[in-house]
This record gives sequence, C-alpha cells and structure tokens, in this order.
Amino acid sequence: MSDVEEQLQVLMHGAAEISPVDEFERRIRQVAAGQRPPLRVKFGIDPTSTDIHVGHSVVFRKLAEFQRFGHTAVLIIGGFTAQVGDPSGKSATRPRLTPEEVTANARTYLEQVRLVVEDAPLEITDNRDWLSDMTLADVLGLTSQMTVARMLERADFAERYAARTPIAISEFLYPLLQGQDSVAVHADVELGGTDQTFNLMAGRGLQQAAGQEPQCVLTMPLIEGLDGSAKMSKSLGNAIGITDDPADMYGKAMRLRDELIVKYLRLTTDMRREEVDDVAARLEDGTLHPRDAKRRLARELVALYHSAGAAHAAQERFDIQFRDRGIPDDIPVIALDERRWFLPSLLQTAALVTSGSEARRMVAQGAVRLDGEVLDDATAEFGATELNGRVIQVGKRRFARLEAAATEERTASPPNG
Repeated sequence: MSDVEEQLQVLMHGAAEISPVDEFERRIRQVAAGQRPPLRVKFGIDPTSTDIHVGHSVVFRKLAEFQRFGHTAVLIIGGFTAQVGDPSGKSATRPRLTPEEVTANARTYLEQVRLVVEDAPLEITDNRDWLSDMTLADVLGLTSQMTVARMLERADFAERYAARTPIAISEFLYPLLQGQDSVAVHADVELGGTDQTFNLMAGRGLQQAAGQEPQCVLTMPLIEGLDGSAKMSKSLGNAIGITDDPADMYGKAMRLRDELIVKYLRLTTDMRREEVDDVAARLEDGTLHPRDAKRRLARELVALYHSAGAAHAAQERFDIQFRDRGIPDDIPVIALDERRWFLPSLLQTAALVTSGSEARRMVAQGAVRLDGEVLDDATAEFGATELNGRVIQVGKRRFARLEAAATEERTASPPNG
C-alpha cells in the first residue's frame, strides 16, 4: 500500500461527500496498518442503455483509484434492478426493460467499463444472482426496514407526490434492492453520483440490520452535458462517449461551455491537481483563452481513450476543418431555446440573413455552412443540443456560434413567420 496520507488525499479528492468521513479515514488507516483486509468498494450500474459516456466515467475513475491502492473493486451489474428502474432524479416512472435488453446492454457496458477500471483487483457480479431468488417473505422483510415517510423525504419522490405524478410501488422498492446488493457483497464502501445518496444510505441501514458493519458512502459530482443545462445523457445529445472516434471526441469537447472546462479537467482526465489549478488560475486572470483550455481538455480525453498520436491527429484535423478556415475568435454567440429550429429561422435569429427568402436563396447558392459542411436543404430542422457549440456561416464573412441556452434568460426566440 502507498503512504496512507497520500492515499487519503487521492481517494478523497473530487468527492462531493463522504459519509461518515471519520469512519472512512479510520478504515483506510486500518488497511494501511495491516489491521484489516483491503476494502471492498462497491459500484453498481444498471445497464439501461448500450453506451458509457465521460459522465459515467467519473465514478468509474474513482473506483480505479481504489484499485491502484490495492482495494477490491466490486462491480455489480444490475441485471435485476435494471428491470425495476432507478427512480433517482426522475420525474416519471421509467419504462420497464426486458431481460433480453438488459443482457445485451450489460455485454457492451462491460466491454467499455474495462477501458476505465483496472483488471485487478476486480470482482464482477450480477444482482440477478441473489435478487431473483428472493421470496415474498424476503421482500416483506426488506420493506419493514423503511417507512413511507422516509421514502417521501427524497426530493424526487416528494416533488412527484406533490404534483400528483404517479409513483410505482416498485420504485419504492428500488433503494431497498440496491441496499440488499451491499449486504450480498459485504461492501465496505459504496460509490455513486450525488443523485444516488438516498439509495447508498439505504444500504447502510440494511447492512446494520443484517449484523454487518455499515458501508461508508462516497459520492462524486454529476457532470453536466456539453450544453451545461442538464446531466450528461446520450439521449439529450450532450454527451461524449468513451468509445467515440477521436475526431468526434475532440470536436465534442471543443463544444463544451466555457464555465465547465475546469470541472471536466478535474473529473474526466488524468491531469494532476496542480496542473488543473494552474489552468483554472490562468482562465480566471485572462492569461489563458478558454479555447486553448478546451483544446487541452480535448487532447487529454482523446489520449486517454485512444492514444497521444490520435489526440494530435484529431487536433490537426479540427484545425484544418475549423480554425484554419479563417473563422474569427470573436464571432457572436447565439443562445437557442429547446425547440426544433427551421434552418431559415435559425439564420434569421443568428442575424446572418434579413429574411426567410434571403435564407432560402443563400442555401440554394451553397453559401450556408455548419461547421464547414454545406447545408443544401432549406427545409432542414435541428435540435438546440444538436447545434450546441457549432459554427454556422453564410458566405465568407458572416459567422455565429450557436449555444443551447441553459436558462430562460439566455433563450433567443425565432422570428415570427
């Protein structure tokens, strides 16, 4: 094991909350002193989709840090819980997945997880192995450990209850099932995002009821997507996938909102804390342009999931496609609301044309480009997140950078007609 103070500094760095923190520190020191075996650090993932993005990677990267200090990563594939649906942060009941869908998703999840976590020490298991065999008596025993009043303390449940939005009984069961996972694997620490705090704390209670030493809980911040207005999600079009090809990964990173650069550098790259602090200071005093900081972020991400050579090639390609086309640094930024944007309306809102007829004429002449690619369909429509961070151009001298508005105050409305 490494020096215990260094270990504590690394493992606690970037965490949103550790509970109880004094117990966490005590366990780390006990392991370092040989007074207890390496910690069993649990992280559960429900394979509800096929891809992992850099938002997911934040917790996986923390799990890998525990591995590097000799602790055992216990990765639970939620084959059973994925069919129930985690209600955390949701305003409506999730649609149920079939066992076949869960199995197919789990296969791709595991392939991608291995791009982040270490090969050892690692245990991978599926909670179908113990949850599928529970009897009704077992389930009733679980439910006796939690009250309805306690469940309704959850912000998402409380909001839905107040709004008279249905809450399925299965959603009440979800935190108990996730907590039972901790009992099954004898977790010492459980990791998760800040939206998982309630579920993780439920595990402590169930372990205590089962006569186990309750786990410590370590939560990591959630990463906003590229548009800065919602948690990263592939379905919202604001995500960077860890299996994206180098050019796509680089280009997406360059679309990131400026205010998120430092957070991404801290939580999604291998940059040392001191390096990120230096970037943050120089961004603050104006000696570093946000564009150059994003270029560093883009290189770091591509190098992490591909190679340094791929990062260099992606940057060269990006420069040829965008920077070297003569696009000025100080072009206006146009904030777009979440509606679908009809191309002529988009051009008018960006003040690149004066009328819909001029817009259609420019498109017909091949004078309209999006990130350098000619747009030849005047009836085309785009979503705001699809346009976020991209440059639209009319002719040789008219440019605008598009942003998906994070708040209503920043939202531009399309012109009438």
